[in-house]
Amino acid sequence: MHRRTFLTTGGRVVAGIAITGCLPRTGPGPAPSSRRRVDLVPVDVSWDRIIRTTVGLRPHRDSGFVVRADRFDEKTVIHNYGHGGAGYSLSWGTGALVADLALAHTERRAAVIGCGIVGLTAARQLQRRGFDVTIYAAALPPETTSNMAWAAFTPVSGLVTAERRTPEWDDQFRRAVDIAYRQHQLLVGTRYGVSWIDDYSPIADPNAPRRRSAVSGDESGPGLLGAGMTLGRTMLGPGEHPFATPYASRVPSLRFEPSIYLDALMRDVIEFGGRIVVRSFETPRDLMSLSESLLVNCSGLGAKALFGDEELVPVKGQLTVLVPQADVTYSAGGMMPRSDGIMLGHVSQRGNWSMEVDEAERKRVVDGAIAFFGRMRAPSAPPARTNGSSEPQPITPPPVESFFDRQS
Repeated sequence: MHRRTFLTTGGRVVAGIAITGCLPRTGPGPAPSSRRRVDLVPVDVSWDRIIRTTVGLRPHRDSGFVVRADRFDEKTVIHNYGHGGAGYSLSWGTGALVADLALAHTERRAAVIGCGIVGLTAARQLQRRGFDVTIYAAALPPETTSNMAWAAFTPVSGLVTAERRTPEWDDQFRRAVDIAYRQHQLLVGTRYGVSWIDDYSPIADPNAPRRRSAVSGDESGPGLLGAGMTLGRTMLGPGEHPFATPYASRVPSLRFEPSIYLDALMRDVIEFGGRIVVRSFETPRDLMSLSESLLVNCSGLGAKALFGDEELVPVKGQLTVLVPQADVTYSAGGMMPRSDGIMLGHVSQRGNWSMEVDEAERKRVVDGAIAFFGRMRAPSAPPARTNGSSEPQPITPPPVESFFDRQS
């Protein structure tokens, strides 16, 4: 894949690979620190601990997501699709942009097409502005693409090709990501399955040449939000972390539990007077039978056939899931712990429509995880607690720019 196809193609790093675009340049290396060593429990990775492998198709457009209003006969259609691997991250933001466009419509009834994360959040943003909402969808959670997602705050993952960005699109993105980041912070808790988790990236050489991208800026154009990419991270030096590389970075990350989050959003839609109807649509003409004159298209890849968007392409993702491990409370090496299992990724195959498990990719991911976590240092015995022992420090949310090197 060409290195500028997506905003973030590197994703998370494995041992021995240096990805340092978000790290400060500090001369020969970080100064010695008196910080206590970080002890992390390695993931128990083996083939007999796999409980399932899931496949999902991300809806990507080289020119980025679409949020705009069109007229179709007597109906107004507001499009909201094409988020690539950033659907969870941006959904509340693009949903707010959709709801603002909907306020120009005289009717206060809206039909939302699609019941994944983008459709559910758009429905809630419409309800917050006084709309009576009905969601129409062929599939409901837990059978949506959103249920198969990595589900972390990765707002530029597989989102847009650098050469296709425009100032107008950049402005939409900035508004959407700011809205979404604030909203997710307010949803943290068990009800929605949203939480903060430390994400670790092993680093071989903190002074290696900086990786450039369309996020931070390169020959294809300026970055989405300019400088500020070093904020929110902590650099750990030799002896301060358990990974095989000399250095590692740590940054707080937002994690979503799809099975909890999507069910909670459906309950919210219904509790606020909304309806959810199981129904499929093959062509735009099928939409004409709906009684609502305002339609919100959150159909994801379905918009390719439904509205003839030939720019939409699938980016196949695949997750291999291990038995949950309660003592794993961090993310690293393409691993994300959730209550429904330990997620192992990442797989990203542009233009692949297959929903079949790719066994070669599954082997690559699992074997890589076995090697990565097998090289981790085992934790030392926990110190005895005394009355004077210090409590863990709360996580400080980093600025939104800190998430712009993440891939889901």
